[in-house]
Amino acid sequence: MKKIVKEFRDFAVQGNMIDMAVGIIIGSAFGKVVSSLVSDVIMPPIGQLVGGVNFTDLKIVLNPYRVKEGVEAVTLNYGAFIQALFDFMIIAFSIFIVIRLLNRLKKIGNKKEEEATPEAPATPPAPTKEEIILSEIRDLLKQQQNE
Repeated sequence: MKKIVKEFRDFAVQGNMIDMAVGIIIGSAFGKVVSSLVSDVIMPPIGQLVGGVNFTDLKIVLNPYRVKEGVEAVTLNYGAFIQALFDFMIIAFSIFIVIRLLNRLKKIGNKKEEEATPEAPATPPAPTKEEIILSEIRDLLKQQQNE
C-alpha cells in the first residue's frame, strides 16, 4: 500500500497531474469565452440573416394533440443541436488556429537554435591519385634541392 501511495505522490508531484489540472481549468475558461462569443456575438447576426430565427428556439412538438394545459409538450429540440454544432465548429477552429500558431513559433525557435549551433566542418575528401603522385614528386624535388 505504501508503494502505491508513493507512486501516486511521485506521479502527482512530477507535473503530470498538475499540468493536466491547469489544462482542464484553462480549457473550461476558454470554452466559456468561446460559448459567449458564439451565442452573444456570432449567432445574432446569423439569426438576422436567416430571418430573425433564434436557433435554440427551433423545435418540433412530437404530439401536439396530447398537450394539455399545465402539461409540458414533448419536443425534439433540433435548434439546440444546430447551436451545439456551431459552438463545436468555432471551438475546433479556434483550437486549430492556436495549435497552428504554436507550431509556427516552435519552428521559429528551432531555426534559431540551428543557426546558433555552428555546423561541424566537413571532412576534406581523400586526395586523388594525381594529387598523391604530385605530392611525391614535390617531396622528391625538395630532397634533391637539399642535397
